Amino acid sequence: MSEKNFDLIVIGAGPGGYVAAIRAAQLGLKTACVEKRKTLGGTCLNVGCIPSKALLEVSHKFHDAGHQFEKLGIGVSQPKIDVTKLLANKNEIVSGLTGGIAGLFKKNKVTSIEGAAKFLDKNTIELTKSDGSKEKISAKNFIIATGSEVAKLPGVEIDEKVIVSSTGALDLDKVPGKMIVIGAGVIGLELGSVWSRFGAEVEVVEFLDKITPAMDAEVSRNFQRILEKQGFKFRLSTKVVSVKKDKKGATVEIESVADGKKETLPADVVLVAIGRRPNTENLGLENVGIKTNARGFIENHHLHTSVENIFVIGDVTTGPMLAHKAEDEGVAAAEIIAGQKGHVNYDVIPNVIYTYPEVASIGKTEEELKAANIAYKVGKFSMMANSRARATGDDQGFVKILADAKTDRILGAHIIGREAGNTIHEVVVAMEFGGSAEDIARTCHAHPTYNEAVKEAAMAVEKRQIHS
Repeated sequence: MSEKNFDLIVIGAGPGGYVAAIRAAQLGLKTACVEKRKTLGGTCLNVGCIPSKALLEVSHKFHDAGHQFEKLGIGVSQPKIDVTKLLANKNEIVSGLTGGIAGLFKKNKVTSIEGAAKFLDKNTIELTKSDGSKEKISAKNFIIATGSEVAKLPGVEIDEKVIVSSTGALDLDKVPGKMIVIGAGVIGLELGSVWSRFGAEVEVVEFLDKITPAMDAEVSRNFQRILEKQGFKFRLSTKVVSVKKDKKGATVEIESVADGKKETLPADVVLVAIGRRPNTENLGLENVGIKTNARGFIENHHLHTSVENIFVIGDVTTGPMLAHKAEDEGVAAAEIIAGQKGHVNYDVIPNVIYTYPEVASIGKTEEELKAANIAYKVGKFSMMANSRARATGDDQGFVKILADAKTDRILGAHIIGREAGNTIHEVVVAMEFGGSAEDIARTCHAHPTYNEAVKEAAMAVEKRQIHS
């Protein structure tokens, strides 16, 4: 076994891990990043955020060509999808971005090491390479950034062909005739959207009584109606009893939460999308005295674990499972280790669902404000009254801004609409600086843009919107 010593070793090269490693190296720390995958980028770049967005973009163009072009005066023959080329394009994008991280490591003098890490003590890890060989590496500090994996449904065996996780849903070799999605969260709705636009019949089974349960209730209801118009079917308040493969595909047995009535649903493909769980197994946490909570997460205090020189970031610790949250935590942890004052504002972390239209949110929902007995005002503006949205035919949805009833400080914002994921960010910046609804309302916005709807919603907080 060879010996290597570093100021910092980051375990995991996902968005949080590779960003932490680069920032630490920028601050002068001798840094290594350990990754058990052969490619860098973690779940996000390899089998998550990036490949799913590549498929979503193509599926939107495909849908427009088949359903919108004629109305717009563009004559084309009925489009056909070549799944082989579709996946090749997706894989090329993923390869380019994961390779780019290797280039960033080289540029910033981060040592990249392949292998599965296990703590031997608080300053030493053992790496198991893909060929079975082992290596010990030591460091003054560690950042655990091992991310998360697909949550399993008890009794359901995922083969990534017929019964698939998000990973398999990104690599289907043909468009399924019927897809059952188990779970009405972000992943299920995004990937369901991809295959629905390509022609699959999509039915979503959700145990709770609403889709996207953490979302503002009004936004959730409107989002569901939009998806239903696109052809989605929803079975809410419904439990999945079993999923069994058969000669035609699979059969899903379901049961009503309300009355216990059971049914069976046939499917060509079943997507299990009930969430993700943290990767904390086989890390040797017991060897350093780090414990996980009941859900398997490593809890942290300002990114510190219970061991002074070991930090934790991203999906493996508490908080929203979002790549950008992990990145900000990675930067903060690296800065703390380097003696600076790293910080993450957890009240201002945007969330986006990349369906069509997109759904974006920041801050509190109405339900959270009511539960906390916080007096608030609401400003809403429909995208149907936005000139740019009408000109492009993308007028579904609305902007909703929640502001403190006394101070006018923005407490939350929720958007359904084209480019909602981009549009939300002016509210993010305003909230980061403690801005009010009036601050946005009195800021000049270019015309015509989707962001004008944000300005009008901010004006509507005081009932003085102009265009509705």
